[in-house]
Amino acid sequence: MIIRRATIDDLDEIHYVESECFSKSEAASKKEFEDRLSYYPNHFWLLFDDDKLIAFIDGFVTNEKNLTDVMYQNASLHDESGNWQMIFGLNTLPDYRKKGLAGKLVNQLIDCARAENRLGVVLTCKDDLINYYSKFGFVDEGISESQHGGVVWHQMRLTF
Repeated sequence: MIIRRATIDDLDEIHYVESECFSKSEAASKKEFEDRLSYYPNHFWLLFDDDKLIAFIDGFVTNEKNLTDVMYQNASLHDESGNWQMIFGLNTLPDYRKKGLAGKLVNQLIDCARAENRLGVVLTCKDDLINYYSKFGFVDEGISESQHGGVVWHQMRLTF
């Protein structure tokens, strides 16, 4: 297994993994990924099994304390000097789940955010993932204002 930062050359594979992991209403578009890779490739990590992309995590940095829906669609809001590392997506292909691989990516992102002297990491998740993220030290802040994909989301925060 290899973890590395994404490049624009990974766009098609990233989009494929996203489409396998999220419903159409929740999945980011290929154009949104193209924008993300253009604005913050150094905050976009990929996990490979040999040469096959099997998982990824991404999110930009901002001074905004809360993750908002507009952030998903507007990668230009990235501020490299921001205090908070956001997580927009953690995706693992179904055949590779429940093997600790997503956790490797979460830890990679947390370690990088710490090394970059961020205040912490913020994400939103569905009810069934609250316990999962709690294992990394994230605290549930309750129902988010997010309406992304027409789903109820909880905002979680890991403060350093």
